[in-house]
Amino acid sequence: MAPGAPILAISAAIATITLNRPTHKNRLQPEDLAALSDIFRQLAANRAVRVVIITGAGDHFSAGFDLNALAAGNVGNAQAGPGGFGAMVDLLEQLPQATIARLNGSVYGGATDMALACDFRVGIAGMAAAMPAAKIGLHYYKTGILRYASRLGVDNAKRMFLTAERIFADELLRIGFLTQLAPAQYFDETITTLAATLAANAPMAVQGVKLALNELACGSWDEARFTARAEAAFASADLQEGLAAALQKRPAVFNNQ
Repeated sequence: MAPGAPILAISAAIATITLNRPTHKNRLQPEDLAALSDIFRQLAANRAVRVVIITGAGDHFSAGFDLNALAAGNVGNAQAGPGGFGAMVDLLEQLPQATIARLNGSVYGGATDMALACDFRVGIAGMAAAMPAAKIGLHYYKTGILRYASRLGVDNAKRMFLTAERIFADELLRIGFLTQLAPAQYFDETITTLAATLAANAPMAVQGVKLALNELACGSWDEARFTARAEAAFASADLQEGLAAALQKRPAVFNNQ
């Protein structure tokens, strides 16, 4: 496929987004941020999709926002981030579906925040990550700092932001940046198995609990929203199907109803 804008592919209940500038380590251009935002809005409204995977073409996940765009003045502001990067990542985090960052290679800059916005981050052996904002004098945007602190803890967030050092896969797993690490020969199998597991579970339960945990982590808990999602799941046909399947010792077939 020709390099360019991110590519969305949907197969059954699983959507895959591929960052598609491999010759430039999948650095994101301003137009890519707009394209990704549109994709996230589209997926948020798609009840048939239960899992979203985001990955990079070639041998890098992404090197983050293009430095040339930053140098041209797209530094953004404290809320939205460079070129609106933070606003785009917020849409990724807010997706109701379970999300997997398929980290097929190293991940730098704002792309680390994209990974942290996902529910699962599966890395390939040999990868690395770095947050070099301090090296160029860039103060990070609010929601990115909140994601770093809530996912990694304050001490590890400080380590990545303040030192700007490159951290390798085993250490990324230890500090919680990665939720799983797989050798190259089992990498695709690991992703496929995880996606299938998530897609097979009851969507209303998965999505409701995911959103509740995210809201709790970032301090935006809303009792009314939580109650509405939970009550809808309690009243769902999927709960009855899940209970029947458990009693009958068979796989459940959920219809998101």
